[in-house]
Formats: sequence, structure tokens, C-alpha cells
Amino acid sequence: MNKFSLSFCCLLCFSSLWAQKPILPSDQSEWWKRNNLRLIQMNLPAYEAAKLDADSIVKDLRNFSANALIINAGGIMAFYESKLDFHYLNPYMRPGDLGRIVQRCHDHGIRVIVRFDFSRADVSIFQKHPDWFYLSPTGKRIVNTDKYVVSINAPYVQEKAFDIVAEVLDNFDVDGIFLNMPGYQTRNSYENTYEGIDQNEYDKAAFKKWSGGLDLPLKEDKNDPVFRKYEEFKKESISLWSKRLHELVKGRKKKVAICTYLEDYVDIIRHESQTHGLPYWPYTGSDNTNHIEQTFPDKIVSNASIQQISFRSRFNAAEPEEVGIRLWENLANGSGTDVSLMGDLREYEDQRNFAVMKKIYAFQKKWEPYFGNYASVAKVAVVAPGYWPGGLPMEEYRGIQMMLKEAHIPFDIIQDNHLARLKAKLSQYKVLILPDIQYLAAQDLAVLQELSQAGVSLFASNRSLFDAPAALKTLFGATIVKDLNDGEGNYLQPNDPKIFTHFVGQSMVHFKYNLGLYQFDRGDKSLLPILDKGRPGPPEMIGGHDPLNYFAANLHQNGKSTNALMPINIGRIYYQTGYEQHKYLVLDILKQLYPALDQEIVTNAHPRVEMILNEYMPNTAEVTIATPFRSAGHILHLINLTGFSGNTYFEPLPVYDTEVKIKVTYRPRKVWKLGEERPIPFVYQEGYVSFKVSRLTDYAGIVVEK
Repeated sequence: MNKFSLSFCCLLCFSSLWAQKPILPSDQSEWWKRNNLRLIQMNLPAYEAAKLDADSIVKDLRNFSANALIINAGGIMAFYESKLDFHYLNPYMRPGDLGRIVQRCHDHGIRVIVRFDFSRADVSIFQKHPDWFYLSPTGKRIVNTDKYVVSINAPYVQEKAFDIVAEVLDNFDVDGIFLNMPGYQTRNSYENTYEGIDQNEYDKAAFKKWSGGLDLPLKEDKNDPVFRKYEEFKKESISLWSKRLHELVKGRKKKVAICTYLEDYVDIIRHESQTHGLPYWPYTGSDNTNHIEQTFPDKIVSNASIQQISFRSRFNAAEPEEVGIRLWENLANGSGTDVSLMGDLREYEDQRNFAVMKKIYAFQKKWEPYFGNYASVAKVAVVAPGYWPGGLPMEEYRGIQMMLKEAHIPFDIIQDNHLARLKAKLSQYKVLILPDIQYLAAQDLAVLQELSQAGVSLFASNRSLFDAPAALKTLFGATIVKDLNDGEGNYLQPNDPKIFTHFVGQSMVHFKYNLGLYQFDRGDKSLLPILDKGRPGPPEMIGGHDPLNYFAANLHQNGKSTNALMPINIGRIYYQTGYEQHKYLVLDILKQLYPALDQEIVTNAHPRVEMILNEYMPNTAEVTIATPFRSAGHILHLINLTGFSGNTYFEPLPVYDTEVKIKVTYRPRKVWKLGEERPIPFVYQEGYVSFKVSRLTDYAGIVVEK
């Protein structure tokens, strides 16, 4: 056995022993920092509490190679014998079950995170304390059957929730708490209706005190300074509540991880990959995990593959191929596996993707040293419009991601309200992309200016920075004439062949959606003349697409950088229509900002083969996210998305003979594929390692060792 094989086998054996070791009450370790979660969440309907069996739960978790469980504890209803008079007891609950589940899981080395949901409370509590509950601007409550949405500033959330958490921590040796639906509620999510800003008297009083006398706004309007103030208040009040919870939990048990969808005072930031309306988003696992990993490098991210099709279709699961893509993307971006399903695994109503889950969880367990401890190689960063992007900015953001993914260009994702905090990190990129980033705080705008002056190029699209005209002028040489303008029927002219290299034989590119009309500084290089809408109608009448004397793109020198602005919905049109020439407009302009844009990975891979490249450090029992990173080489993850058709997920087609060149600074010792022992032939020349992936089914992880 050679030196590599011996050390490699030791890594796997040690990892396996660690995973199977029982968890003792004396264990107060910050266990989540291993970043090796193989998590299954059982969202239990009330009635399933009547048939829970600790031994069968543990048996199923072990069959799935899971090492962590999320299971109901309290909030909407107690799944244990609560003594608190304001905590509604699940009528199906059997005393002792929660404690038995925790103990049996610990016997087999499985961590238990208990779920709380303080967004709603039972009608019996509402009848006693109606002032604790949400009230819409029209005087309406948000009700789901007999559960009422509460107000975050009222006593139930501000006082009673802490009592419930404390009761669970004092009575059960749990490893973590998970908070579902934290924060302010404006929607009945389960009915998909918008109800408005909560007008509860406690909320009114809290905002008035915080703001120095302002009245609570009645509608969400970012042009309203009072609403923008309210947004600040919400963020600060949630952070203060999270701090109190953190102090409560860590004051009792340091080993208890706090997991939720918030950013402050948490250990595990949770995200969700869900099936929504068309077009489906095949990169949701990568989007969510990359976003959190890169914005919060001191946190663990656990991105849940939500099994249900929708809130009204909970008993049908997402397609197995879709779940597989989500889980592989989680792993490829440095996270773990995480699936959330309705109820116990026994007698589950839709088990079609259980085989996929078992396969990927087992693969992660076996090759654990090669997941969860990565450093990005990306020279490009995309700014995300918020933690959970939505609406038109989301479409622009996703369209830009699709372009980069299909061109196999590595990129990181950074959340828009953390630019100032991550200034040092951002200075390491060559290009920072702002896809329709419409509102930035003053400190984040200032950082953009510093980065640009220092040589980080900026690329912005659509209405980015439209509310900051001075920054728009300085950074991009742009003055808005009309930022909202219907582009249906207009054409763009890619008339500079030295820049637009993909348009041989094509002189016009159609457009629709927003097409901003901007004036650019003299001396700038303005690109893509906009042609007017011309004459629609029968063939005999069409034509007349004359220049408007406006341009759809501009290159502007600012300090040491060249910045590009495309004040048009270029990402959205690609996300919605997939016309490839729109992608090439963006890629050709990005090449002007960073000529080596496409040189990190050089490949003949199909555009639907997702490639994620990272440096890695072996993830062993002694390693945590706080351990100084020491690179052992690179890992290239290939995820086969050829089975994705836009509205259906099929089994992917095998892809053969994928040629790859990766830019590295060392001569590799060995190149091999996770799951196969034989090495892959390679050539190292002029700073690149070249090899061939002979066959790709659903996933391949190629290890390039130093």
C-alpha cells in the first residue's frame, strides 16, 4: 500500500469512527463547526405524535446515513409534556417520546435539533390574549384553521417564547434548536395572501419609541423614508431578540446550536431549496449555499431540500433528479446534506426520492474528508439582492448566474447589505457584478467607490443604483433620462466586432422588458446602440428600426478600474427566454473588464454540466471552520443538469470525454475521482493541469492533489 493509500484509508476510518461514536451528556463540544451535517428534518403533523417510535426513527436515520435530526418540540404546539399554561399541548402527544428519541439518537451518534415555531399560537391563547396577535391595516387577523399569527413585539414572542425554549433545554439533552418562520409576518404564507404591515398596538409603541415618535407605516414603499426607517427598526429589533435568545441558550448549554434563517447570533444559517413557479431554478442549491458560505464564512450553512411541491401539495415530493441536484450542489459548495419532509420516514406518502437521498448521504459519509472545508478560487463575485431574493431583481440575479454557470466561470455570491463588512474580501476579486441592485446603504456605496478606485471592476445591470445618482455618475459615467422604459420591440446593435465576438452574421439582437435610457460621459466607450421599435405588423409593413441615439451598455474608467453598465433587464430576459445571444452580450463585455474571465476552467463541457472548483483541506475530526486553512489541492465538482428541461427534471444523459484544464500553481501529485481508486492520467503544463472525465452520470468529484 503506497503512502497516499495508507493516509487516505486512515482519514476514512477515522471519519467513520467519529460518526458512530455515542454522544454522552458530558459532551459540550461546538459540534456543528465540523461542518459535516447529514440532516433530515421530520416536520410532524400533530397526529403523527400518536405513533412515534424512537427505535424505528433511529433505524431509519441510520439507513439514510444521517447524523442529525430536526424534530418538533414546541411553539405552535408542544410535542412534550409542557407545564406552561400558555403553551398549547398537542392532544396526540405521548409523554416521554421526545426524551426517548433524543436518547436513542445519542446512543447512535445522531445529533438532535428541536424545532420551534413562534409565528402562530392556538385559538385558546388568542381568546385570552388577543392583543398578542397580528392585526392588519384593515383590522384582519391571519388565521390558519385555529392557529393565529402573533405579533413579534407582543408578550408571546418577547417573553413567553423564551420560557418555552428554557423549559425544553432544562428537560432534554438536545444538541440544537431550530426556529421556523422567525421575524415579522405580512403574509399568510400557507394561503399565499398578502395582508400588510402588522398594526398591533405593541408594534406601534415599539416603533414609535425606537424612531423618536414616528407612526407605523401602513404600506411597504421604499420611496417612503418612514418605511425605510421601519425596515431598519425591524432588522435591529430582530437582532436584539436573537441576542437575547443566544444569551439564554448559551447560558444554559454551550453545546446547543442555534439554527434559523436569520444572520445574527446563530450558529447554523438555514436556507431552503423549494419548487416554485416556472421557470424552475436548477441552481438553487448552489445559489443558497454559495451565498451564505461566502457572505458569512464564520457560520455553517444548511440548505434544506424541501420535499413538498407546495404548501397545498405537501404529500407529493420534488422529483428525485431535482433533489439529487440540490444535494450535490450543497456538497460542491462546501455545505452538507439537508432534506426537510412532512412526518416520519415510515409510511411516507411519496418515497420516490428516498433512494437518491440514501445514495448521496452515504457518499458524503464515506468521502467526508473531501467535503465541507473549501476555499474559493473565484475572481468574480455576484451581489445578491437580499437573503431571499424575490420579484424582478431575483430574475435579473438568476439570469446573470445562469450565464456564468453555463460558461463555466467560477463566481462567489455576496449579499448586498454586507459589502462594507466584507471590504477586504471583496478587494480580492477582479469583477464585482451588481444585477439590478437598486438600494445600497451609504457605507456599502462608499466601499464600492473604494474598490473601484483600487482596481476592482464593476458590472451593473438594469436599475442598479438608480436611487443614488451621484454614485451612478462617478462609478459608471451615467445620468438617468428614463430608468423605466418598455423595451418590447427594440433591438440592440452589437456593432463592434472586436468586443462582440459571438455575433458573426448577426447585426441586431431583439429585446423586451426594461430598457433604460441613460446618457453617458463624453470620452466613455458606449456600446450597443438602441434601435427604435419600428413598425410591427404583416411582413409587408415591418422595418424602420432607426437608432435612438441611446446605448444599452457603457464602459467607464474610474480610478484603476473599468466599469460597465447595462441599464437593461439583460439578466431577466435570459432567465425567462434563454436566447443565447443575450448571454454573449454580457460575457463579451465582462471580457473587456477582465480578459482572463474564462481562464480558470477551460473545458469543452456541455453548458448544462455545472462545474464548481474549490481548493480543499481534509475535513477530519480535528478540523473545524475555525481551523486555519491549509490547501491540500483542488476539487472540481461536476453536476449533470442535462436532464433539466425547464419545466421537468428527467434522468440526466451520460456525458462522455469531458476535457478540462484547471489553472493551478503547483505540479499535482495525483488526480483521481471520488468513488474510484485508480488515478486519472493528467498533463501539467504552463500553469494548467489537464485531464479528461471519461464518463459523467449525475455527479463526479475530481480531486487534484498537491
